[in-house]
Amino acid sequence: MDRRRRSSLAAGLVLILLGAWFLAVQWVPGLQTWFSWPLTIVGVGVLLLIIGLLTGVPAMAVPACIVGGIGGLLYWQNATGNWESWAYAWTLIPGFVGVGIVLSGLLGGEIRQSVSGGGWLVLISLVLFTIFGSFFGALGIVGDYWPVLLILLGLLILIRSLFRPR
Repeated sequence: MDRRRRSSLAAGLVLILLGAWFLAVQWVPGLQTWFSWPLTIVGVGVLLLIIGLLTGVPAMAVPACIVGGIGGLLYWQNATGNWESWAYAWTLIPGFVGVGIVLSGLLGGEIRQSVSGGGWLVLISLVLFTIFGSFFGALGIVGDYWPVLLILLGLLILIRSLFRPR
């Protein structure tokens, strides 16, 4: 099947799903009570992934994971009222990119390279999240020892660059 036909099929499917959802909300107003605005953002991420799968473009997993991940963060913040967490939660966005790269590689057949590159982004993102969360007093796990995470991350990067094949 050519790319243009798959794109048309994906667009049609997305429109059908959106129409079905809006029709269901009109007929069953109770559906709207559990649905919050951040889930709309998560839904956009899911739609991006579906479009990527249907059109044969696995790289669409990267923006899908970014949008879906941010929607998940917003859902958690909306549910808890902890909007101050944006001071350090933004550090998870490179991790969403990493997850998207890994997923894209799994879908596109470039597993080894994508797991390596995406895995590093996820690791760096989690280290930064822990450091910034500790710095802003939200994560008591690390406390005064967050600089050790910086040292360990630096050592990992140095070792990786020294032993990387040329």
